[in-house]
Amino acid sequence: MHFADGQVPEEYRRYVGRKAALIGVSAVALVLCLMAAISLGAAGLPLSAVAKSLAGLDVPRRVDAIVWNIRLPQALAAIMAGAALSVSGAAMQSILRNPLGSPFTLGISHAAAFGAALSVMTLGGGVMASSQGDAVNITDPWLTTAVAFAFSLAAAGVIIGVSRLRGATPEVMVLTGVALGALFTAGTMFLQYFADDVQLAAMVFWTFGDTARASWAEVGIISAATVLCSAYFIANSWNYNAIDAGDETAKGLGVRVERVRMVGMLLASLLTAFVIAFLGIIGFVGLVVPHMVRRVIGSDHRFLIPASLLLGGLLLLLSDTVARLILAPHVLPVSVLTAFMGAPVFIYLIIRGQKR
Repeated sequence: MHFADGQVPEEYRRYVGRKAALIGVSAVALVLCLMAAISLGAAGLPLSAVAKSLAGLDVPRRVDAIVWNIRLPQALAAIMAGAALSVSGAAMQSILRNPLGSPFTLGISHAAAFGAALSVMTLGGGVMASSQGDAVNITDPWLTTAVAFAFSLAAAGVIIGVSRLRGATPEVMVLTGVALGALFTAGTMFLQYFADDVQLAAMVFWTFGDTARASWAEVGIISAATVLCSAYFIANSWNYNAIDAGDETAKGLGVRVERVRMVGMLLASLLTAFVIAFLGIIGFVGLVVPHMVRRVIGSDHRFLIPASLLLGGLLLLLSDTVARLILAPHVLPVSVLTAFMGAPVFIYLIIRGQKR
């Protein structure tokens, strides 16, 4: 924002300061929760031992193995997946001007899951195994992600087409997403019907969104995609603010609305494809987190997008940690917990929209 006299009003400075402080607090909370998540588990580790291991100091080999080979990759996968899904949801809600927009509610997650399943089962993108720890081992991550992205992009194209129809309400778009989700779920079931017993068990297990299956390679790929796509979303924060005021207003301000909309949906679909291809379906994070952030920090995308990244990572990290502990020594897939949390919020948003 520019001011004619070059002076920034004190009120605006306080406005920005409060929001920056909230983002800073979220970042600190994320780091603290990461340390706690690494220390908690079937084999408890003192926080001091975790800190020493992360700092490269001398600790017992057992501690290093638990931290670096098991818990840190899982925790980082949860953070990056939560951030990716949350920022995708925040971008979709603005681009489509639909408060119910998210990769899960619009069927894009199911489309990506079908593409990943197709790659794994028929194109040689992965190997089935009967052990619980690695039901599906992705041998060709680029092929799997490419196929998942192709189908998620097809679903996104249908959603964009519906959004451009005259009189297309948010409810109509969500119903379209429900129809797409049912279609691609049916496609996944069709693939499972022709699978043998081991493949069927493996694919059912894989569709549960679970961060425990992520290795350092998967964490690196998801992290790179999240950082690059998020940088684009942050760079276009002013454009999203303008689109929130209406397409005509945005065009009057010089925003190339159709281009911003297409590229935004493209990158949101790509992020969803990476997460689904490696971790399975994790629902409602992309819907719930942006709404939670708006209640605290407002709808200014300059702050909404960074805060959604941090809070999305924090929420999924906390959910993943609780899922690991709630039925210990058994590990509950994090997608089960997010569904229990997200479904009531989704119903609440629909009811609130009807009242308006």
